[in-house]
Amino acid sequence: MKLRLDPNSTQPLHQQAEELLRTMIQQEEYKKGKLMPNEVELSKELNISRNTLRQAINRLVFEGLLIRKKGYGTTVAPQNVMSNARNWMSFSQEMHAQGMVVQNFELHISRKHPSQEAAAFLNAPEGTKLLCLERLRGRPGLPFVYFISYFNPAIPMTGEEDMAMPLYENLQKNYGIVVKTSREQIYARAASPDLADKLDISEGAPILVRKRFVLDVNDKPVEYNIGYYRADSFTYSIEFTND
Repeated sequence: MKLRLDPNSTQPLHQQAEELLRTMIQQEEYKKGKLMPNEVELSKELNISRNTLRQAINRLVFEGLLIRKKGYGTTVAPQNVMSNARNWMSFSQEMHAQGMVVQNFELHISRKHPSQEAAAFLNAPEGTKLLCLERLRGRPGLPFVYFISYFNPAIPMTGEEDMAMPLYENLQKNYGIVVKTSREQIYARAASPDLADKLDISEGAPILVRKRFVLDVNDKPVEYNIGYYRADSFTYSIEFTND
């Protein structure tokens, strides 16, 4: 691809550079993770200052289209996982609907004391340890969400279930539980050292926290789930209709 700007155009050079970068990041090689040309090389090739080029790059970084890593370089941001507020699905279903392959990077099953909020939702007696499922998940080579789930103690889960199977299919197949409703809360926070390490981001980088309060067809609580997402890999879509 020949990279060229028009110094005689009425369009500012930084805007021309921005348009050129938008075209570049659509190329398959960059979508697959190839590093973008470094600023020194690219500014020389375009015959513009590094400040002008950086202005264009910063715009795409701000929009979440590029990711800049100190000491590594600039790459195209991975395609975001989209979640729709009207038609909620399990993580595996969301990934499958977008043609993405799911990979489990970590999977831990234990019994733990839940948070007060989780215990209250699941009607767990005080002091009860609940089955806790922790998973670091994403697509091959990119872990971008860490899930922690607690389950209603009335569900006779043992931890020996096939956790490679989508969770809600598992519950339906083994225990006849059909989930129906997910009440959700989403908010932003800074990544703790542990979460930053798991998600391969810098400590203090933005993450999105997504809580799910899942109920079955009889409105009985099933699962309390909290997911910590890399902010550059998750988009929550909401649609409102004015009736």
